[in-house]
Amino acid sequence: MRLPTDDQIRALHEKHAPTPQTLEVVYSHCTIVAALAEQLVSRSRHPVDAALVRAGALLHDIGVYRLFDGDGRLDHASYIRHGILGHDLLRAEGLPEALCRFCSCHTGVGVTRADIRRQNLDLPEADYVATTPEEELVMYADKFHTKSTPPSFVTADAYAAHVARFGEEKVTAFQALRARYGEPDLAALQSAGSPSTAPAAAPGA
Repeated sequence: MRLPTDDQIRALHEKHAPTPQTLEVVYSHCTIVAALAEQLVSRSRHPVDAALVRAGALLHDIGVYRLFDGDGRLDHASYIRHGILGHDLLRAEGLPEALCRFCSCHTGVGVTRADIRRQNLDLPEADYVATTPEEELVMYADKFHTKSTPPSFVTADAYAAHVARFGEEKVTAFQALRARYGEPDLAALQSAGSPSTAPAAAPGA
């Protein structure tokens, strides 16, 4: 599978971002998630395509642009759809399905048909869950940074507390990922000039 280069991915972000400010928020988040995922790759118990992980992380939130209006206002009510919007966007750009799935399969610790029915989510009924180590790594890395205002890192304990509102099974799933991959070094990224490590109100989207 031929993957887009970092420059090509950046160009896709620039193409679809409605304003420079939204580009900064979304693309910066994606680059941080890529750095977090790359820290975790070496801990995978299975062979991992590191290049695929990087490309998937850099693209995973590109669907968020479709939720901003021309003035940069975000449609929070429809945010649950950003994954499938990104999947459709990348498919329309001709990217392979293996990359498109990083968009639709990274929300929370996976969104199932049962979740959609139980929570009455505005999504086509399907299972949006990570099924490969690469997808799992990007989904997990995403939990440690949020695009809130201001953007911030999220500790593992803070995310576990956040996801508990969606059911104990979600906490169990997150803790299984935590045991499998460990925790990324948030302090290293903070010292490199990334945002604060303060826990966010709505992390890991």
